[in-house]
Amino acid sequence: MRNLLIYLVLLIGLSSCAINFTLNGASVPDNLKTFTVQYFENRAPLINPTLSQEFTEALKDRVTNESRLALTEENGDIDFSGQITGYSIRPMAIQADALSAETRLTVTVKVTYRNFKDPQQGWESSFKAYQDYPSEQNINEIESELTELIIEQITQDIFNKAFSDW
Repeated sequence: MRNLLIYLVLLIGLSSCAINFTLNGASVPDNLKTFTVQYFENRAPLINPTLSQEFTEALKDRVTNESRLALTEENGDIDFSGQITGYSIRPMAIQADALSAETRLTVTVKVTYRNFKDPQQGWESSFKAYQDYPSEQNINEIESELTELIIEQITQDIFNKAFSDW
């Protein structure tokens, strides 16, 4: 009985906190209920035609799946906007015969985070991620797999910056 009483006191005390914590370390203040994600246009010199849509949807999915916030089309309590500013493929490991053994695909995204409930929490940052692959592989055959991994990393970094106390 005593343990049950202690458990109830702790449960009530913790549930009255102003911040909700999730298993991934994110903390979302109770006053935030909704979020919006604007379409991220691809402004990179080299264009992947599907990257904008894939990235925008992945960021929506990340916030939906890893927080209690509800996605709304407009006027969310917080808002993510920005653009894809870099998409590059370049050789990395040059061998003695001046040929590349490894190539790197890099994506850079500029993000603006606005918190309409607490404007001082807003920020603007660039996020970059890359994947290396053997140069003998044709980029057309593995590009979608590589971009999926890169998008996963960038959206995780954005989520962490927005919702984790680092």
